Amino acid sequence: MESQRVVVVVEDVGAARAALQWAVRNFIRAGDCITLLHVCPPARSRRRRRSLRLGGFQLALAFRELCNGIAEAKVEIVVREGEVGETVVATVNQLAATTLVVGLHDKSFLYRSTNPYERMRRVGCRVLGIRQHATARDGSFNAELTQIETINLHVPPPKIPFPMFTLPLGVLWRKRSKAKKRK
Repeated sequence: MESQRVVVVVEDVGAARAALQWAVRNFIRAGDCITLLHVCPPARSRRRRRSLRLGGFQLALAFRELCNGIAEAKVEIVVREGEVGETVVATVNQLAATTLVVGLHDKSFLYRSTNPYERMRRVGCRVLGIRQHATARDGSFNAELTQIETINLHVPPPKIPFPMFTLPLGVLWRKRSKAKKRK
């Protein structure tokens, strides 16, 4: 079997942890390459930027502990700065990933986009969205898998409003020229 490159979006929410746990238990095999991707918001000051990157790296290290059960899996940590949706798409395409795993929650970057279909169309891999259910029993959790199809999405082109009056009103109600009145 060919090894796959899986990118997991790391966020400080329970849904992101549930998505990684689901992927580790059900999807990722030995020999796969796992990239834990955290995107920091842009900051103006150098101190704030450094603090955000350090916090993102520490969060990704906590997620890395969830991957320890996989034998021979290579785990990488990538921390980037920028707008979450655009940065995730650019990083996934740059790494030539085969699968993107995202934890779906109310404030997910997939829902905040003005045009989520266009953004997901630019992702060159399979996208798995995992939503964690609120009912958890005996240390296990219930998760719902959603595979977001990026190949067969049909998004109609945006409608261009047709102007009713293309000419200025002065041109429509032009008076007769004086030369014609004299005849």
